[in-house]
Amino acid sequence: MEHIIIYAIVPIIVVMLAGYIAGRKGVFTGDDSKKFNKVVLDFALPAALFISIVQSTREDLAKDLKLTLISLVGIMACFMIVYFVFKYCFRKNTGADAAVSALISGSPTIGFLGFAVLEPIFDSTAGLPAVALVVAIVGIVVNAVGIPVGLSLMNSSLAKQNPQHKKTSAWKPVLHALAQPVAWAPILAVVWVLVGIPWPKEFSPSFNLISKANASMAVFSAGITLSAIKFTLNWQAVLGSIMKMVFMPLVILVMGLLFHMDPLNLKMLVVACALPPAFSGIIIADEYDTYVATGTSSLTLSVILFIGFCPLWIWLTDVALNMFPGA
Repeated sequence: MEHIIIYAIVPIIVVMLAGYIAGRKGVFTGDDSKKFNKVVLDFALPAALFISIVQSTREDLAKDLKLTLISLVGIMACFMIVYFVFKYCFRKNTGADAAVSALISGSPTIGFLGFAVLEPIFDSTAGLPAVALVVAIVGIVVNAVGIPVGLSLMNSSLAKQNPQHKKTSAWKPVLHALAQPVAWAPILAVVWVLVGIPWPKEFSPSFNLISKANASMAVFSAGITLSAIKFTLNWQAVLGSIMKMVFMPLVILVMGLLFHMDPLNLKMLVVACALPPAFSGIIIADEYDTYVATGTSSLTLSVILFIGFCPLWIWLTDVALNMFPGA
């Protein structure tokens, strides 16, 4: 636990605080943060995912099939539960508000903080390819499944509120998500491994150089983003943080134990699902001018809570695995 705090939590706090201070002092703005995010999502993270996965074996991928299924079912189940809770438990909320809540509190920010958190904790035990597979699988679920579902729910609600609202095809966000490098790069790497093409090791340094910028730039950019957010605490923001930081990792832990998931994969997936909400939800909320204030407050509160919940969930997972050794 001391190793986790020193080598995973503290560095994230320091780098994020540096980004926050830089944003508050005006060194960087919210627009700069968007540019940093684009470097992370379009270049650094795809390179990190591709080079890590492409060095795996078919046996590794077969072993992680259960990880894929539990990630998909567990995350999307939590996503839809958040949507229904915020739609039907708060009278003032519209379907669009609930969709934004699901995009925020029902989705972990795996693209920005996945490697930054999981690599220093699990690299020595699970290995970097295993870490990359968890990041890739959760990232594909969040970006290629969660975002299209959330946008479809939002467009449906907005169309009912305003008949003049232009309703887009349900397939358009799916295709858009799959066209992003963060989605197709890991898919290409998986296909490469399945086909059995040997990966030339001489190519790896070129990918490693840009991939090393992923974690540090993502965390620094997150600090800048938080500096531009106006924080106002309310019950919906608190509930959103609880559902993200407590409910989602708990669901994944129970599912992993019930279906006898590999212990290391389970620990990595629980931590991945305990990550703060996806920043993409805030971007979509801002674009549609829907649920912005409460959504950003929930994000900010979750980032603060993650400092304590990350080591807590690792400890709880270890306890659960010791209590149910046959799981």
